[in-house]
Amino acid sequence: MVRFVNPFSTTRVPGFNVFDENIQCILLDAGANVATPRGSASQFKLTRTEFDVDGTLVTELEDWIDALDRELDPLKNFILASGGRSASTLHVARNMARSAERRVVPLIVDNLADASVGKYLNRLSDYLFTAARYAAKFEGKPERVYKKPN
Repeated sequence: MVRFVNPFSTTRVPGFNVFDENIQCILLDAGANVATPRGSASQFKLTRTEFDVDGTLVTELEDWIDALDRELDPLKNFILASGGRSASTLHVARNMARSAERRVVPLIVDNLADASVGKYLNRLSDYLFTAARYAAKFEGKPERVYKKPN
């Protein structure tokens, strides 16, 4: 989903192509972990599909979040998916990451997938949210603030 951001952008959002390619590769590795039941796979497959054992992938996402966040005004309100096509596409990708996280949690609880997959998906959705805000700012598109309906 992230791959679609720059084509929708009126200007090239810096850095997204590098992040996008890394994220796609990492998600394939996460998928391999989820597809290899931790309780019944051979030791070879378990070793080959271990995911983010040392937490460096999550730390990398957190560093990306911090870098983008330094460029943004502090968040004071909930915001709706908005901010132009690039930002809206990133909000959709964020929603997909959150959905994937919710689907993986039962597998983690049953020891069928590594907990690091869930943690990565959680941080990925936070990264995508921050990236959406950054894309909106970069393109000069307003974010819509949530207002409780009457």
